[in-house]
Amino acid sequence: MLRRLLFGSVPVLVVVMLLGVGTYYLMNARTFQLGGHVVSRVHTDEKVVALTLDDGPTDRAPEVLKVLADAQVSATFYLNGRDLAAHPEYGQAIAAAGHEIGNHTYSHRRMVFVTPGTVRDEVERTDAEIMKTGYVGPITFRPPYGKKLVMLPHYLGEHDRVTVMWDVEPDSGKDATADGVVAGTLDKVRPGSIILLHVMHGSTAALAAIPRIIAELRSAGYRFVTVSDLMSR
Repeated sequence: MLRRLLFGSVPVLVVVMLLGVGTYYLMNARTFQLGGHVVSRVHTDEKVVALTLDDGPTDRAPEVLKVLADAQVSATFYLNGRDLAAHPEYGQAIAAAGHEIGNHTYSHRRMVFVTPGTVRDEVERTDAEIMKTGYVGPITFRPPYGKKLVMLPHYLGEHDRVTVMWDVEPDSGKDATADGVVAGTLDKVRPGSIILLHVMHGSTAALAAIPRIIAELRSAGYRFVTVSDLMSR
């Protein structure tokens, strides 16, 4: 009897495991989602890349803007609504400098296993804060931690919103250094790449690496454009 119970439960366990693995990969997929349009890289032979900066804005924003201004590069900032509400002057400065602003949710929570109301609130409250900055232009969306499952893609698809992922993330390691961030970028980048960096919190390695990344890629013939410019090619 016990033997039959144990072996009879094997198919169930296999199904549960497969569903768990499938859910994990779907939740983290960079090139696929259940609804709407997702992009992690634009397929082009032209040497163009988009530099994207996630989170904030925080009190590092002025330094980030100076680095970009010195390099004469326009970036796409994926900002959080709560931080825009707390620091409206930084959002206004980003918009005034001519950078693109994208939606990174209001509270930077993982957007999986959430209700439709939560998705709507997280996205639309952030849109409202972005509009307060004076930014005029398309507002693409990037899910926190790159995680999405059912409700978020469904909402984005219904509202014709683009989900922007990435194909180069050189500062994801806990002990990232400026040298490592530069090397990781140069190793992975290709025409049409979307580069993700985190410059508003934690280590300053990514921020320190930006001038070198720009110089190295320019010397290799690359140009920097915003995400929307990249997707229009």
